[in-house]
Amino acid sequence: MGIAVIRFPGTNNEYDVIRALSLIPGTEPYLVNSNESPSVLKDATGIVIPGGFSYGDYLRAGAVASIEEILDGVRTFANDGKPVLGICNGFQILTEAKLLPGTLLPNESARFICKWVYLKVSESPTPYTEGLEGLVLRIPIAHAEGNYHCSESEMRALVDSNRIPFRYCDSDGNIVPEANPNGSQENIAGVLNEKGNVLGMMPHPERASRAILGSEDGLAILENFARLTMEA
Repeated sequence: MGIAVIRFPGTNNEYDVIRALSLIPGTEPYLVNSNESPSVLKDATGIVIPGGFSYGDYLRAGAVASIEEILDGVRTFANDGKPVLGICNGFQILTEAKLLPGTLLPNESARFICKWVYLKVSESPTPYTEGLEGLVLRIPIAHAEGNYHCSESEMRALVDSNRIPFRYCDSDGNIVPEANPNGSQENIAGVLNEKGNVLGMMPHPERASRAILGSEDGLAILENFARLTMEA
């Protein structure tokens, strides 16, 4: 059927995601409202939970959205090994729903951050980074709660199973504290679930999908996601 882009009350990046995905031949993104039945996702080939401020980030970013009934459909979809991408608030929702390990805390600066950053792609291959291994990507962030943290055991599992596809770095690809915009543990900008089909990332690839926006680096990530949806 196509790629379901889920909109919660307060989501504000859904049309940016749809526009970016529409640049990729063969994709058919369509909008799904969060108050719809989880059954609307059963024929989807992929799911994107875009950025924004679902329910005004009440309690914690993503907390209220994570208990909506539509997440039952996302959970079933993910458990079936199909591709799910959570961007910014979508990443927060996926961690709150326990579809990804860890949590997103308030930025170390206690301020909302909106700027371009550099990401070092893992040298080891992952489904979402095929052909990008070891590259430095330029993609923007825009969040108040992007400070990723997890337990020691979760971190050990992430590292051992190569489930950290993106880390904040400088323009030369050095993963250093100075390049960490929000205080994230180990400069983490994105993580995968155990199966490798669910990706959560704080940077916005849809905002780096056309040259006129300042970078096309994000489109490469979305192209890999689209490829996974066609294989699903």
